Parts: sequence; structure tokens; C-alpha cells
Amino acid sequence: MRMMLLTSGTRGDVEPFAALARCASGHGHEVRLGVPDSSGVDLAGLDAVSLEVDFHRLVQAHGISPWTAVRHFRTEVGPGMRRMLAAAVRETLAFEPDVVVYHPKVLTAPVVAQSLGVPHVVVESVPSVTPTSAFPAPGVVNRDLGRFNRTTYAAARVAARMFRRDIERACEQLPAPVPSASSTSSAASAGSVPTASLMPISPQLLPRPADWPATVHLTGSWHTDASTPDPDSAVLEFLRGGPCLVATFGSMASGDPQARGRAVLESARAHGLRTLLLTGWGGLALPDDLQGDDVLAVPSLPLDAVLSGAALAVHHGGAGTVHAVARAGVPHVVVPFLADQPFWGRQLHGLGLAATPIPQKKLTAERLTAAVEEALACGPAAERAGQKIRPEQGLQTALSVLIAL
Repeated sequence: MRMMLLTSGTRGDVEPFAALARCASGHGHEVRLGVPDSSGVDLAGLDAVSLEVDFHRLVQAHGISPWTAVRHFRTEVGPGMRRMLAAAVRETLAFEPDVVVYHPKVLTAPVVAQSLGVPHVVVESVPSVTPTSAFPAPGVVNRDLGRFNRTTYAAARVAARMFRRDIERACEQLPAPVPSASSTSSAASAGSVPTASLMPISPQLLPRPADWPATVHLTGSWHTDASTPDPDSAVLEFLRGGPCLVATFGSMASGDPQARGRAVLESARAHGLRTLLLTGWGGLALPDDLQGDDVLAVPSLPLDAVLSGAALAVHHGGAGTVHAVARAGVPHVVVPFLADQPFWGRQLHGLGLAATPIPQKKLTAERLTAAVEEALACGPAAERAGQKIRPEQGLQTALSVLIAL
């Protein structure tokens, strides 16, 4: 089977697609992966092509926030999306796949799939496209609206209409007439070919709503097993030194990383914990006056390799990080910045796996110290959840769905 995988966004958006590409290739399928530039994800051995947009550069220059997108829409965000939408069509046509699997932001993916007469499958790392009455669309509303929850999912279609003309221009490359570009503002546009939604989410973290259609597949997370750190490395030596708090804010780079690092260090020391700071794209920094033998700061490490035995994790609530921490059986303190992160913070807290989330603008050492204490009490529940999550085979489940289309 020839699979075209198209993703957009930062590292957390690319890693699951790269894992699926490796899994499918390992089972003998021909896979091409369209990705943004400079994602930081290991793509060695994969047939990967550029979608001509660099979210890493945008984040490093301007940070991540809705206001960033608005301020730089005309100069950077809009042109980047335009290039990405056109590249997705061009690369898909060149590959001639049997199925197109895509991130919701790749708005031209359903149209090119329909033009080729092949199935198109949207990947929802957070359930923002498939409506439900169980909860509002993550990233749109941060409180339950009851019977009005389903209406919040229209936001994705409204946002997509901003790029209607760009979609039309990109689709001028298509060899045959297709439905109007406006129909692609929904991830599952009308058509006669089979469509489905794959959600790389554990049912232990998000029980399946009763009103989701049968075409939605809650597969479990998509990840590859990470190797452990080098036995001679300073990281492994540090992890052997005693109970540890692991902190990462991934690609979140807005605000004051020094102040966040200070809050993390002071709260860890208040509980007698060592601290491993994963500074990521600049969201965390180690203040000079807080350096010591009980703290190690490194840019990045595979979470699966460093969470074993950790006392807890402080993180931004990105879907990939949420699953890595939960898989390790470690309790969370979620410090959400934007988008789906408040959703995951509330979800984990409601399941008894995390402290009450602290919005990043309200993060202080005092609040975080209290949250660490609350999270440590969640340890037994987190370990029980980890025992149930670890046997899940998300990649194999997703692959079986694609093969059956």
C-alpha cells in the first residue's frame, strides 16, 4: 500500500506521523512523509519531503501565541501556509498514493485525495474536528457548554475559510475537477471514497464519547520505543542520584523562561527533589544563581528514556508529552499555554492523575510548590493508569485501520 502522510506544526505534530511512517514502512508499505522544515524530529531512513514551511524559525523569532499568528499573518504565517498547501498537493500528486493521511491544518489533503479517488484520513491528536456533546472543541472554549458543546466544533471550519483562496490556487495543480475548495474547510469533506479519523489518544486518558461515529478510531498513542541514555552519560548518572522532577515545555517559547525555570527549581527543592530541566525551544532556562548538583539542564531528551523512576513531571500539556508521562506512570503538573493544553490539563486532573493545572501566566514558585504536593499524592493512580496504557499498540491499530480502507 502506498501511503502519503502529511503533517504540519511543531515537533509534537511531527513525531506521531514519523512513528506511523516507520511502523508502516517496517510492515512493507511504501510511505512518503510530508513535513515542515526544522521540526527537530529524527527522520533518518524515511522518505520525507518538505512542505516548505518552518514553524521552528517562526517560534524562535516570535514565540507561540494566537497574537503571534495575527501579527505575522501577512508576512510569515499566511505565506507559509500558502506554500504548505501547494506543496501538499504537488507532493501527493507526484507520489500517487493509495491513501492520504493528514493533519487537520493541511487543508488541501482531502481535495487532492478526492481528485485521485483515494481515501483521506484525518489525524486528530486532540479531538478538535469530530464534534461531540461530551466536551467543547479543545482550544476553542475552556468550559463545558452542555448541549451547546457540539456548536464549538464549527470553529475549525470558520478558521479554514481564511485560506479558501490559497486552497483554490493550490488545487489548480489538480488534473481533474474536484469539489469546491470551500468544502475542504471541514477535515472530512463530502465524497464517495471512504474517510476516517485516527486519534492517537489512549482511551485511558479520554473515554470514547457515545456520539462519535464508527469511522472515528481511538487507537492509543503513536510512539517508538526510545533507547535509554548512554550508560556513561551525565544524564544517566544524574537520574541515578535520587527522586527527580522532570520539567519540559517543549516548543512553548513565549514569556520569561528564566522565571519559569526559577519557579520549577524552587518548587522541586521545597520537596527535596532533584530537577531535570529540558529547555526545549527556549521555554525553560536555568538561572545562574540556582545552579547546583541537584539540577541538570539539557536542550532535549526522549521523555520515555528519562521518565522511568521520576517522581513527577511538570509540562505544558501537549498531547505527545501527556501520553509519554502517563505511559511512564508518573503524575503531572500541567502548565498550559494555549490550544489543546488547557483541555489536557483539565482532563488529567479530572482523572486524578494530575494537580490542578496552572495557566502559564499565573505560574509562581508558591503555586507550583503547592501543585507539586498535590501531584505527588496522585502517584498511585498515575502508576495504575500507566500499567493500562503501556500495553496499548496505537501504531498497529492505526495501521490496521488504514489497510482495511
